[in-house]
Amino acid sequence: MTTGIVGTLVSALCCFTPLAVSLLGAMGLAAWVGWLDLILIPALVFFIALTAYAFFASAKSA
Repeated sequence: MTTGIVGTLVSALCCFTPLAVSLLGAMGLAAWVGWLDLILIPALVFFIALTAYAFFASAKSA
């Protein structure tokens, strides 16, 4: 469950923070910004699903 929560927070931080775009632009990697959403949004959905699964699996066993 910890992996799902940490992954969700990291993905959400990258998706919703324009800091990532600013940093990539400052490092000269602004071309990567175009496909960033193609990776980060599915990662966010995956980690939310992983967290939900772990939550319900632990609630079932308790």
